Amino acid sequence: MTRILSELLGANEPVFRQGLSKLEQASGHSSADVRLTAELAQGTKAKLQQLGLDPHDTTGPELYAALEARLKTDDKRLVAALQTASQNQDIVASVAHALRTVPIPRSCFALKATVARKLLKKSLPKKAMKQLGYRSFESMLKHEPIASLYAAAWLLESASWRKNLVEQYKRLRASDFESRDIIVASPSSVRWQELAEKVVAEKKHNVLGFKELGAVVLLPLPENQPPTVTTATLILALQSMNEIRAASTFLKLCQVKPDFGAIVQTVVTDEAELSAELLDHPVSWQLIQRYYARFKDAFKSEIFEPHIQAEDLTWHSIELVLEHLEPSLAFWRGTQHLSLLHNHEPVSFNIIDVALACCNQLPYKNRIVHYGQASLWHELLLKYIGHESVEQTVLSQLQSQLVAEPALI
Repeated sequence: MTRILSELLGANEPVFRQGLSKLEQASGHSSADVRLTAELAQGTKAKLQQLGLDPHDTTGPELYAALEARLKTDDKRLVAALQTASQNQDIVASVAHALRTVPIPRSCFALKATVARKLLKKSLPKKAMKQLGYRSFESMLKHEPIASLYAAAWLLESASWRKNLVEQYKRLRASDFESRDIIVASPSSVRWQELAEKVVAEKKHNVLGFKELGAVVLLPLPENQPPTVTTATLILALQSMNEIRAASTFLKLCQVKPDFGAIVQTVVTDEAELSAELLDHPVSWQLIQRYYARFKDAFKSEIFEPHIQAEDLTWHSIELVLEHLEPSLAFWRGTQHLSLLHNHEPVSFNIIDVALACCNQLPYKNRIVHYGQASLWHELLLKYIGHESVEQTVLSQLQSQLVAEPALI
């Protein structure tokens, strides 16, 4: 059983096996790994049957082709559903409408617009100004949403410019942030279309998420649109919104720490982590967010309140959102951590892996699996954190990281 999980995860052996043994011991030999392996086998078998494939005689390339064909069909249905709901034929506008209206939590703890403007003014984005056709920074601020300007600057300015901007975050305080809903921006002018034509072809995506701004920016699509681009745009934006919510919760929790600005930097450039380790990996804050989103009764008010409440700890299922928007996409429910092993290597059912590979027209040998592996990793750890002794170990580390002298606000 351990071998199957190890191969599905692409884990480092023998470290993975040793770490799993320690978790088993800490959880009272719960056999969570055995139960998860059985669930994976059952789930994979069911999905193969839904695809019309033989669960006992399907190769990796056969599954890869079937998932691609399924997604292309589902993408057409999703396009029609989104355009009907938004009463707009433009794909990006339809996706933006769905993101603003689908019933998921949207509140976040993000930079105030006035602060974001000051930061951008100190690091003048000259290339972005030129591309968007503005002669003055003030004129650009007047006509463009601040989230869109950050997107243009992040894409067009140099690496040193981006480094200088993030360096400014060290001086941020909790009072520079506010609670509000996540912003979804979708600039669509001719200048933005020209920018997107250059950038999307190079970067291979049109979705940018800014944790510090609490914003998702959708770039216009190029004239020659790749296959399944609607699905790819929607699911990447939904994933970004989950990440923004998780980062937001962590920042709220750390808002009284004296090094709050440095924490903002870490959250923006990387993923917040605890000093505790499970399976030789640091425990990510996203894992904590997902745990309390799933097991709401486990919420510990003495650790999290008054800065965050139980309702802050949410994590929406991308697959369930898709099914809500277009019921025929129910096939993807429960696939986020499923994979088929072929020649000891995984073929991912995860819709983000499938959509990105399809969008970029990747051959089987260059398939994407890391979103599915990340989901499986979280699923395995979630099963162990549910045991009191493991949960207490993780929470004690969380408490120790949060104990500090209050920041001067």
